[in-house]
Amino acid sequence: MTVSRPRRAWIAGLALALAAGAVSAALPARAEEPVVVFAAASLKNALDEASAAWTKETGKTSRLSYAGSNALAKQIESGAPADLFFSADLAWMDYAEKNGTIRPETRTNLLRNAIVLVAPKGANTKIPLEPGVDLAKALAGGRLAMGNVEAVPAGKYGKAALEKLGAWDGVKSQVAQAENVRAALLLVSRGEAPLGIVYATDAASDPSVDVVATFPEGSHPPIVYPAALTKESRNADGAAFLSYLRSPAARPFFERQGFVVIGTEKRS
Repeated sequence: MTVSRPRRAWIAGLALALAAGAVSAALPARAEEPVVVFAAASLKNALDEASAAWTKETGKTSRLSYAGSNALAKQIESGAPADLFFSADLAWMDYAEKNGTIRPETRTNLLRNAIVLVAPKGANTKIPLEPGVDLAKALAGGRLAMGNVEAVPAGKYGKAALEKLGAWDGVKSQVAQAENVRAALLLVSRGEAPLGIVYATDAASDPSVDVVATFPEGSHPPIVYPAALTKESRNADGAAFLSYLRSPAARPFFERQGFVVIGTEKRS
């Protein structure tokens, strides 16, 4: 039987299509890219849990990178491939916005926190944080662990509070400045510093420290955690993950660590 030229072309095309289908079926499906999140170190416990829950719910994944907000903002500015920036203060998010590295329309304030004075577990230290407090005496020659007071948000809040209470000049020569708040917490947890200033949420995450006192709210600027998508993000799942973090589903993960979710504060 003679096969016409158009029919031969159709058969050849079908054969090629079937062959291509067989090859593609043999290859594994390309995995979706994870959402890359640059987040303040103090968010680690809560964000690890939220990310795991999001993955379980959607099948999508995230890759979380933790450090001081200052370091993360600088890394993003230098071209680090992040999809989402989650800062521990407004100033470093302002910095990112000013430098055009985030999408301002996606920026949202998500959480509040507090700063506390901590001591190693069982130290039985009692220090009222009131104007005129003498922290130098309480340190007894030891070091006061804090995040870098010029860059790390927790360090900046801590310095502001000590200045407000009139205690900064007495302890500034004894401050051990760490690259992020979790590093400052570790100095106290290990007993390498008798006192430290960290977030309330960090203190709650470490059973090796005791909270000595909470700094009065009026002694430092409000502690607000904003998040935003980065300008260079090309991952469509970034917006979905940010939306999840803003949803009621994520709220328990933050509250369990001691954060206050903005918009849920109790009014007196």
